[in-house]
Amino acid sequence: MEEFLTEINYDKLIEKSLKNVVIEALKIAERQGLPGENHFYITFKTNHPRTQISDYLKSQYPEEMTIVLQHQFANLRVENNYFSVDLSFGGIQQNLEIPFEAITYFADPYAKFGLSFATGEENSSANEISAPVEEEKEKKVSGSATVVSIDAFRKKNK
Repeated sequence: MEEFLTEINYDKLIEKSLKNVVIEALKIAERQGLPGENHFYITFKTNHPRTQISDYLKSQYPEEMTIVLQHQFANLRVENNYFSVDLSFGGIQQNLEIPFEAITYFADPYAKFGLSFATGEENSSANEISAPVEEEKEKKVSGSATVVSIDAFRKKNK
């Protein structure tokens, strides 16, 4: 039986919808490869319990890692709760399995598009997007990306 809700958490609904944008973009890349000059920067929590990466990568990136899906990736698979992809690190091909809930940032610099996500650690009750994280991530991506923030739609806490 479903849990009875006492209120609608619009923050979670919006976050889920925005995460679906990432999932659909990944599905396009899975089906046909990346069209034109599109490419993805994906930052994720390496310490998320369901993130699966090699011990080598985990030791180099104990908390967070950014990957780029552009020309040299293989075996992209999009599943219900995660995606997996093969990337080369130092000439060694490695498989990464990344749960969608571990993603903290997604950008397509060519499209000047970016999304930041809370992972529950920043503010688990409000599940808010942190402005400093958005600014830091924009600096990492060459060119200027439009980061969509849902803060304007959030209920103000007093």
